[in-house]
Amino acid sequence: MKKLLIGIVLFAGATFAATAQQANINLDWNPQKDTEGLVPFSSRLNSPIVHDNHTATFKVWAPEAESVAVSGAFLTVLHQRGPLAMTKGEDGVWSVTTPALPVDMYQYNIIIDGVSGADPNNHYAAFTAMPPYSELIIHGDGPQWYDAKDVPHGAVVRHVYYSKVTKGEREMYVYLPPKYNPKKKYPVLYLMGGSGEMPHNWIYNGRVNFIMDNLLAEKKAKEMIIAVINNQVVHRNHPKHADLTFDVMARELREVIIPFIDGTYKTIANPHGRAISGLSMGGRHTMFSGMERCLDLFANFGVLSAGDPKPEETMPKFFSDPNVNRKIDYLFVGQGTEEANNAFNVRVKGFVDALVSHNIAHEYYVGGHGGHDWSTWRHLLYFEFLPNLF
Repeated sequence: MKKLLIGIVLFAGATFAATAQQANINLDWNPQKDTEGLVPFSSRLNSPIVHDNHTATFKVWAPEAESVAVSGAFLTVLHQRGPLAMTKGEDGVWSVTTPALPVDMYQYNIIIDGVSGADPNNHYAAFTAMPPYSELIIHGDGPQWYDAKDVPHGAVVRHVYYSKVTKGEREMYVYLPPKYNPKKKYPVLYLMGGSGEMPHNWIYNGRVNFIMDNLLAEKKAKEMIIAVINNQVVHRNHPKHADLTFDVMARELREVIIPFIDGTYKTIANPHGRAISGLSMGGRHTMFSGMERCLDLFANFGVLSAGDPKPEETMPKFFSDPNVNRKIDYLFVGQGTEEANNAFNVRVKGFVDALVSHNIAHEYYVGGHGGHDWSTWRHLLYFEFLPNLF
């Protein structure tokens, strides 16, 4: 009886230790490593399988397909143009193994006979303001700076509110730091996504809450509230989107979002206690809605992977303000290494050159191994923007 009991305990311990491979038991840092030889629940195959040598194998069962390929942000790191073709086996399973990739998270799609979609076997997927995609998680030797670690964690609160500007119900996600004290006043970062993002994407793809948890545990950043807001205020395919969106977003900030946050939480309710930042389209909202139209509300700015080739023309109030340096506490402009080497750099360079020519104090940073993707935006937050904010 004792021998049987020992056997049961040892088996249970071994099973509990192997919680990767899309088991969804813990917030694993290596969820796509094949640890148990099991197929993810409700899936036909295990895909992707991430190996300890940092390669990944994609598999898709498509016996009637004529062509299958995989496309995604990891191709930028490999400097490969065009999708990665998959090879069909006799069992109707298409597969391909990537070269070694840097440890990171990469979004990707499977393309079957020209139709692009999420990987049908991968539970790590994202729904956005665009068609959904899948997530490839290349693990290292342990949790990364964007993973859930054994540190104090803040809370993420989802708020649904009515907007008199957009005339409908909207949402935002608010990060509260660990040991949040409702009697203490906190600075607030208002964080936005890009053309294809919704507020939850900064949580699940950007990992901003885990990044902030880890920075605070490492004593590299100050406590703050982070309001992840929805900057989709005009249909992205509206023919006059660029003409309408910045005025509408400025109104949403001034009339709805900031009063809601200041009325719900204890905040430092002045420009020095507020920051606004965003990626891609959110970076342009930071510039044109925040800096140009709401400089009386914000003194801190983060422009991520965004800019404008002629900002003096599109931001005349900001660049003609003789007191602009007195109004800004911190202005950060950042982009990924691969972005700085392609067409995305045109807008960023134009904006940075204008800041330099007008002697406007700012920090310009290029880093990471990514392009115009979440790898870059996570990197910018952790390594530069958040540690220097407030």
